Amino acid sequence: MIAPARRAAYEVVRRVFEDEAYADRAFTAAAAGLDARDRALAQRIAYGTVQRVRALDHAIETLGRRPVRKLDPPVRAALRLGAYQLAYLDGIPARAAANESVELVRAAGLERAVAFTNAVMRRLAEGIRPLLDSLPEGPLKHSYPDWVAEVWERDLGRDEALALMRAQNEPPETVVRVVRGEDEGEGEPTDIPGAVHVARVDERALAEGRIWPQSRASQLAGLAVGSREGERVLDLCAAPGGKATMLRGEVVAVELHEGRARELEENLRRLGAANVRVVHADALSLPPELTGFDRALVDAPCSGLGVLAQRPDLRWRAKPLPELQLALLRAAAERVRPGGTILYAVCTINADENEGLVDASGLEVDASLADEWPAYRHPRRPEFLLTLPHRHGTSGFFVARLRV
Repeated sequence: MIAPARRAAYEVVRRVFEDEAYADRAFTAAAAGLDARDRALAQRIAYGTVQRVRALDHAIETLGRRPVRKLDPPVRAALRLGAYQLAYLDGIPARAAANESVELVRAAGLERAVAFTNAVMRRLAEGIRPLLDSLPEGPLKHSYPDWVAEVWERDLGRDEALALMRAQNEPPETVVRVVRGEDEGEGEPTDIPGAVHVARVDERALAEGRIWPQSRASQLAGLAVGSREGERVLDLCAAPGGKATMLRGEVVAVELHEGRARELEENLRRLGAANVRVVHADALSLPPELTGFDRALVDAPCSGLGVLAQRPDLRWRAKPLPELQLALLRAAAERVRPGGTILYAVCTINADENEGLVDASGLEVDASLADEWPAYRHPRRPEFLLTLPHRHGTSGFFVARLRV
C-alpha cells in the first residue's frame, strides 16, 4: 500500500519535472480529497523534494552510481521522494520511505526497476545524511542554481548569501491581512499595521473576504504607496489583487492576462474593494484616457528570488526581467502627473532588478520612504527598502518610491 500523502507528493514531483507544471497548481490537483493531516504531509514532502532536488540528485548519483538523467522518470521521482524523507524529515522510518519508493515504481509498471530502487534506497538510508552534511557550504549543499548564489554573494557578501539560502529552504511565515472585522482571534499582531501572524489561514474567513493571505513584506509595499482618499491611483500589474485592495482613492487596476483579470475581479468583489476598477489591457500600451494619475504602483514581474520559500519550483525556472521592468516604470511615468509618485516594488533580491533598475530609470528617488520604515532600510542604499528573509523573517521585497 502507498500512503495517500506520498502518492500525492509523487504526482506533484513528476508533474513539476516532467511536465514543467507549477508546484502549487500541481499540488492543488494531486491533494484533492486528502484530509488536513495528509494534505500537510504531502505538501511538505512534495515542496521539500522540489526545493532540494539538486542536493538529492547529487546523493542519488553518488550512492546509486548511476546518472539521474538516465533513470526512468517514475524511478527518478520515487528516489527523489524517498531521498528527501531520509535526508530532511525526522521521524520517518527508513523502511517506510524505502518500501513506498519501491511500491511507487512497481505501481508505475516498472517491475524490472524494483530491485535497483530497493538497493539505492538502502544505500541512501545508510549514507545520505553524512554525505550531504559533508558538502561544503554553497549552492549544491543548499540546493540552488549557481547563478542565484553568485548574485546573492555579489550583492550581500558570502555570509549573508549563505544565511539567505538557508532561510529560503525553511517554511515561510503564515501571515494574513485583516481586511475587515477584528483580527482573527488567535493571530499575533506584527510590526506592519493590519498584518497578523496566524497558525493557519482560516478558510471561512478567507472565503468571506475578511482576511487575505499576504506576507508582511508584500503588505509593506502596498502601504508604501501612500495613497489617500480623493487621489487617482494606477496599479499597472494588479493581479491577484492583494496590493490593489490596500489602495485608497479611485484605483485603476490593469491586468494583461484575461484569466488573471477575471481572478482579480473576483477577489475585488470578495474583499469589498468597490473603489477599484479593472482594466484588461497591456500596461505598455494603455488607452490614452488613462493619464493624469496622482500615484502609480508598479509591482513588476521579476525573477522572484525573494519568494523562493513560498514557491519551491521557482528557483529552477527564475530569470531576471530588467528590460520589462524598466519599460513598465517608464510607462507608469508617462501616466502620472508631474509631481506625482511611483511606487516600484519587486519580490526579488537582485541589484540588477532593484537599485540598478531604478538608477537606469533616471527618476528622482523619494528618500522619505526609508524614514517612514527605518527597520527595513536597504543595507547599502538607505533611500530604498529591502526586506530579507534571513533578517526580517518575511519574503524578500525591494521597494522604492519615485517622483515624476
